[in-house]
Amino acid sequence: MCTSISYKVKDHYFGRNLDYEYSYNETVTITPRNYPFVFKEAGEMRSHYAMIGMAFVQNGYPLYYDATNEKGLSMAGLNFPANAVYKPLQKGKDNIASFEFIPWVLGDCATVAQARAKLKRINLANINFSDALPASPLHWHIADKSESIVVESVSDGLKVYDDPVNVMTNNPTFDFHLTNLSNYMGVTRDDPVNRFSDKLSLAPYSRGMGGIGLPGDLSSASRFVKAAFTLHNSISGGSELESVTQFFHILGSVAQQNGCCRVEKGYEYTIYSSCCNTDKGIYYYTTYRNGQITGVDMNREDLDASELVSYPLLLGELKIQNKK
Repeated sequence: MCTSISYKVKDHYFGRNLDYEYSYNETVTITPRNYPFVFKEAGEMRSHYAMIGMAFVQNGYPLYYDATNEKGLSMAGLNFPANAVYKPLQKGKDNIASFEFIPWVLGDCATVAQARAKLKRINLANINFSDALPASPLHWHIADKSESIVVESVSDGLKVYDDPVNVMTNNPTFDFHLTNLSNYMGVTRDDPVNRFSDKLSLAPYSRGMGGIGLPGDLSSASRFVKAAFTLHNSISGGSELESVTQFFHILGSVAQQNGCCRVEKGYEYTIYSSCCNTDKGIYYYTTYRNGQITGVDMNREDLDASELVSYPLLLGELKIQNKK
């Protein structure tokens, strides 16, 4: 499972935790403006906005998990099993495979408003990348510095939700998560007030008791609530260091530790966390065994080129500091 957030301080930041049981050897990948995207059913996009994000590059094609384009529009695909329904090809629609959806939007749109308009002609089609890589069941978080939306292709059609929370996780459908937040209206950053009984003298005995009731388990519903509370109560200075480190702390509040969530093929854990400064085009990340924040600046590459540029992830090492 996964969690994504959109965060505005002085600059705008977008990123996510990718929680899964194994890695596909993903890399930070820059797609320059003249890399030709060849879509299965929708022709070619030979010229487009440049983008940077985390991708599994297969047969020279970037299968993006999350990305931001040079205009500051960001997008992430998150796991949506059992609920995601991709449709047969439809005449008169742009038939786009799930693995093509991120470049189809980010290659052409500069804002959420433009993406929303483009979605009016899409059919998320039931198309596999290959026999070995079938379509993953996903839904998507799309954000710019002003707004967020969530896109879900389900049995009764394509749903586009406004996302005022600027958070997204996994199942159930997004409308559930918005309604579920009402169950936590009493949670506060402040000391709690005794509403239990005016006949009893009750007082806090510890700091942080206003947060009692805030969920701490790893379910997608609980992660949505915890990430929303942390994001909307987050305080950061305006510097890049303060903003980026705060972003990773927000994601850290819903990170998954190896061994705590058993799945069929092992244990799900947070393989990587990402944070892109969408104003500057700098993509930061950490991995499960490397808490050091590493940044890749897309503007240091030739964005008018036609070949992908990939940066292998720094997976970490232990160092003993020498006294100087």
